[in-house]
Amino acid sequence: MQQADIIERWREVLRQMALAAHRAGREPDCVRLLAVSKLHGAQDILALFQAGQPMFGENYVQEALGKMALLPAEVSWHFIGHLQTNKVKSVVGRFALVHGVDSLKLARSLQGQAAAQGVVQDVLVQVNLAGETQKSGILEAKLPVLAEFLAASPSLRWQGLMLMPPFFDDPDRARPYFARLRELAETLRASFGLPLPELSMGMTGDFEAAIEEGATLVRIGTRIFGERDSN
Repeated sequence: MQQADIIERWREVLRQMALAAHRAGREPDCVRLLAVSKLHGAQDILALFQAGQPMFGENYVQEALGKMALLPAEVSWHFIGHLQTNKVKSVVGRFALVHGVDSLKLARSLQGQAAAQGVVQDVLVQVNLAGETQKSGILEAKLPVLAEFLAASPSLRWQGLMLMPPFFDDPDRARPYFARLRELAETLRASFGLPLPELSMGMTGDFEAAIEEGATLVRIGTRIFGERDSN
């Protein structure tokens, strides 16, 4: 796809995001776009960055590190894939936000590495509300133990929750999951006295419904960049 087309599609997504926020009685700047750039080239990312898109999401550590070496230091990178503990050292301090903390083991590993580097790493907890075995995310029943660890962690800054709901052809069927994540965040804020400002939910097929249910970050790739070349 031509870079001019990518930029035009990006602008259309921003327009749709603003309309969804307006429908929900929210200010458009309450929700931000994370452009999912995995398996897309550095030149396309640079074009979008220069057009005004600051944040990009990557799923694969080595691919992301290669792009970081080629692109301006001002690009804000988010890690949105399943993070293995043996990759933690490469992620901490390099990504503005880690979206997918899904276990106490991973949280402890991130905490140890952040402490060793002398940094504070921003993280989200990925919750698997549907209990889908093929997806990452901590089950709601196990969330309190992880939440207690993160709330007390000196080197991790817990910023909120992340969700990948079941896939539906009709985005309205995902609404109960988005609404439940919002409710969970409200409960956790009250329990721990933390702001937990971020709700990372909504992708290409359902981001408008997610915004209407309270998303602050939506993760959109295909609608902007087109289909990925996985070869």
